[in-house]
Amino acid sequence: MNVLVTGAAGFLGSRVIQSLLDDTGHLPRVSRIVAADSAACATNDPRVDCRTGTIVDRSFVASIVEPGVDIVFHLAAVLSGQSEAEFDVGMRVNVDATRNLLEACRALPTPPRFVFASTIAVFGGDLPDVVPEDSVLRPQSSYGTAKAIAELLVTEYSRRGFIDGIICRLATVTVRPGAPNSALSSFVSGIIREPLAGSDAVCPVPLDTRVWISSPGAVTRNLVHAARVPASALDGRLAVNLPGLSVTPEQMLASLERIGGADARARVRCEVDPRIARVVSTWPGTLDDRRARHLGFEGDRDFDEVVRQYVATRRG
Repeated sequence: MNVLVTGAAGFLGSRVIQSLLDDTGHLPRVSRIVAADSAACATNDPRVDCRTGTIVDRSFVASIVEPGVDIVFHLAAVLSGQSEAEFDVGMRVNVDATRNLLEACRALPTPPRFVFASTIAVFGGDLPDVVPEDSVLRPQSSYGTAKAIAELLVTEYSRRGFIDGIICRLATVTVRPGAPNSALSSFVSGIIREPLAGSDAVCPVPLDTRVWISSPGAVTRNLVHAARVPASALDGRLAVNLPGLSVTPEQMLASLERIGGADARARVRCEVDPRIARVVSTWPGTLDDRRARHLGFEGDRDFDEVVRQYVATRRG
């Protein structure tokens, strides 16, 4: 099986590649992975062909979409904070480059499975308490808008038979290791990660703000699972709300205290940032993920489990 991963050097891309290489038996054995990103990917496996470039460049895209590719994981994106601050950059990468990739796939003799990483930020406006998959898309951010446009493109290219698409609406992934990124949701990981490392952290939204989250392990497994969900099972409804947990920062900090102790909890203070709070408040706090679970996608048991996973990874 031949695979292409965009955003291969990124947080999720590197994990998807490692999961494919580990060969859990859920997919045919991987013989080749083209790992494309603007930064070099960190793997020495002979099955991985690292390509450095930008998917905004059509010639680079044409070079990485090789005949015989079976699965494309499109994970490359400009995140929410940068998309809001740099509108043109966000649209070029999240919309124009996605179209470049779809056009290159269109030229292939056999349509590949196209796994597209979307976001819950495609929703917005006046939302019900539990947001269904077929809720009207009313994104309230540049990032959400670009992803909504890309969802329509993936759906149309699939309808025309150019690709075999599936759209994965990801929750906020937490707890992410490493440094904070440009996502407006970066604080969701920060208020757990930094205190456990002995540093102070700030929660920029009210503590009762409801957020939809998923652990890195669950998201990685679900992205790989998306590659094997039959098109017939989707029945033309390509967008799937991936499983998640609905939690508030207050509940997250309670988990932090149970697992990391009172000193860790004391390192977090709440200082509302109106810019961040405004955008985050437009995101759905709870999604209807019953269809995803019926399709075989899996979620986390509770937030304590998410924190324990991070602690175990950090110790490892």
